[in-house]
Formats: sequence, C-alpha cells, structure tokens
Amino acid sequence: MFFLEYLRHPVRVGAIAPSGKPLARKMMEPVDFENARVIVEYGPGTGAFTREILARKRPETRLICIEQNDTFYREISDLCRDAENVTVVHGSAEEADALAAAQGCPQADAVISGLPFTSLPRMVSLRIFGATQRLIGDEGAFITFQYTRVKEAFFLRHFSLVNRLRVKVNLPPAYVYVLKTKQKEARA
Repeated sequence: MFFLEYLRHPVRVGAIAPSGKPLARKMMEPVDFENARVIVEYGPGTGAFTREILARKRPETRLICIEQNDTFYREISDLCRDAENVTVVHGSAEEADALAAAQGCPQADAVISGLPFTSLPRMVSLRIFGATQRLIGDEGAFITFQYTRVKEAFFLRHFSLVNRLRVKVNLPPAYVYVLKTKQKEARA
C-alpha cells in the first residue's frame, strides 16, 4: 500500500517504503516524554513513528497526528482509534499551528515530522516551517529526518541545530535533525 501511495503521490509521500524501527526509535530519543504535554506528528503515514510515540507517551499527553493523504489518514485513524488523548486530523502541516489550536493545543513540546522536505516545493516547506515555529515557540523541538544532508543548510536558515543523529541501520541510512526556533535577535 505504501508503495502504491508513493506511485500516486511521489512528492507528498517521498519514499517507497515506510521508515524502519531503528529510525523510528532514533526519532524518539530527543523527545522528553516525561514532561511533554503536547506532541504533534506531521505525515504519520502508516504509523512507524506513531507506534513509537504511543508506546512512550504518558496517558495525559496529547498527540495530534496531521495527515494529508486520504489513504494514510484512514490507516492512522484506525491505528489510533482506541488510543487515549490522540486526535488524527485530515489536513496539511502548512496549517499545523491552526489545526493544533483548534484542538485546544496552541503550543507543542515536540513536533515529529516524517515529511519529505527534499521533494516538497520550497514554498510549501516555508509555510510548514512558519507553522512549526509558531507551534513550538522558543521552548519546543522540531524533530525531522532526511536521507541526505542536501536540505541541511535550508533547515539552518530557519532553525537552530540542537543535534544531528545518524541512523546507519536504516534503508537508506538517515539523518535525524533536532531543531529549535531561532532566537528573535538571531532571526532579525
């Protein structure tokens, strides 16, 4: 199914197979699950990261999954049907701050992204970055991954790099980026 969705929407899906367990686990390392009140996930797809979040989050922590693809939206909705404090939203990460606010969560402690920034149009990425910065404010973290470092400079024009983690046992190997909103004086 994942591969079929890639063939239908290669720019939006961005990979021919879902993320592997080693990458999903590495994406969770930077998240402070003990203190997180709100976690937002962009592009949960078939749930590789979602399953790891559900296994780690506290029952009172809100999880908002934002999925644009119709097929993946139905699949992730089924996965999360009985999960406590989880909302699956059919929408775009370009509006993540508004979508989360509509769920009573104007700020997030962590945003976990499975979006394919390498294949997304620049303006779409910029709108997602703006929504993410508003959502995480000065305290939250934006955690995303890429298979290459091609977009690293693009990320660093908009965010501060906290850490870059390498996942060699993924196919293909990947980089996990832990990013924060740049401080106001640094953005000017």
